[in-house]
This record gives sequence, structure tokens and C-alpha cells, in this order.
Amino acid sequence: MRALLALTIALITATAARADANPPCAEQTFDGSRFTVCAVDTKTQNIELAWADKNGAPYRAFHIYAEKNDTKTVRFAMNAGMFHFDGSPVGLLKIDGREIGRISTKDDPGNFHMKPNGVFFLSGGNVGIETTDTFLTRKNADSATQSGPMLLINGAMHPSIQDDGPSRLIRNGVGIRGSRKAFFAISEDPVSFGKFARLFRDALDCTDALYFDGSVSSLWVPSKNREDKAVPFGPMVIVRDKPAK
Repeated sequence: MRALLALTIALITATAARADANPPCAEQTFDGSRFTVCAVDTKTQNIELAWADKNGAPYRAFHIYAEKNDTKTVRFAMNAGMFHFDGSPVGLLKIDGREIGRISTKDDPGNFHMKPNGVFFLSGGNVGIETTDTFLTRKNADSATQSGPMLLINGAMHPSIQDDGPSRLIRNGVGIRGSRKAFFAISEDPVSFGKFARLFRDALDCTDALYFDGSVSSLWVPSKNREDKAVPFGPMVIVRDKPAK
């Protein structure tokens, strides 16, 4: 009996160790502030965009998405783009080839319209972030979400973002390194646009990064029993493990 108990404990410990070796997200400190960063490699994970169920009812929260979908393979999810009061997207939202919201080139107030803004997109298993103007010339995005402002453009910070300006909020966004790796980040402390942009550039070695939102920024990590419930949001990104071959 003792031998069986010892073997069981060893198996549980080994399983936990394997799970911890590849956590979906990790907290890190940058320039005195705390962030949670979720790294994705599209060779082993799938990235999806979602905002409403099959009947067109907006999810608005992670737990509502979980009630209506299989979540066994979900690594994490995050709000992914700005939205109107009813949860519909501001600007472009394209999911599996179907366009839900049209791309916007308006000049209006607010972060979304802080030009250049941009688009995070998925194409043939690759990830990309481009300014809106550049994306308008693209023909082959499977899924995409538009937001703003761009944080990094070809390795350089957005020209209107200060290195560490006075505005402080909980913020979230996405950066890419190459065409297969994406980094979804959320600040755990209120931070400036500049510090958030520098996280992607200096700590995560990203070339391009896009701001998703502030104040409503939310993260869901099922394996860690984390589900942020700031306020109802709109589009979201869901990252799942690919099926084992």
C-alpha cells in the first residue's frame, strides 16, 4: 500500500512538473512595474478571435464564452480590441474569413484613432501586426482585429507616445516576434503608454506591437483559476493547445 501511495504521489508530482514547465502565462517585472505575459508559438498553439455566439449574442465575458464552448484546450484568453456599448467592434473584426466589423480610417478622438493605429491578424498559421494603411493593401488575412494606437512599428515606438507619459492605467496588448511568435501582455500595475510599449520592445524583443485597451483590460487563465471581471468587453482572443499528433 505504501509503495502504491508513493508511486501515485510521484506520478502526480511529475505531471505537475511537466505542466509547470510550460505555463500559459508568467508574471515579470519591467522598469519597476508588474506585467503578466502570455507567450504563444503558433507551431504548438492555435489563436482564435471571438465576440458572439452562433446566434449573434455577444459574449461580453469569459465565463459566458466558457458556458457555450468547449474549453478543455484553452490556455488563456484576453480582450482584444475596442468596442461599442453593445459589445460590437470598433473598426475591423474578421473571424475565419467572415467580416463582422469594417475597417476604420476615421480621424476621431480617442486611443483607437491615435494614428497610426493598426491590425493584429492571422493568416495561414502566421501572425502579423500592421498599421491600418499597410493592412489595407493586404489580401490574405483569415482573422483580424483592429485597435489603436500602434505601440511599436518596425521596432520604433509610436511617434506620439512619450517614453513614460503621465497617464497611468491597467493596459493590455499584443506584440510579435517573427511570423510565429506572439506575446499577449497585461499590466498588473497602472502604467503609461510608453512603459507598455517599451516592455514589448526591450523585454520581449518584439518588432511590432498593438494596444488593445485600458481600464477594461482582462485576462482569463483557466489553469490558474484567474478570470478578470473588470467590465463587459467586446472582441476577445482565445489561445488553445493544438491537438497532439
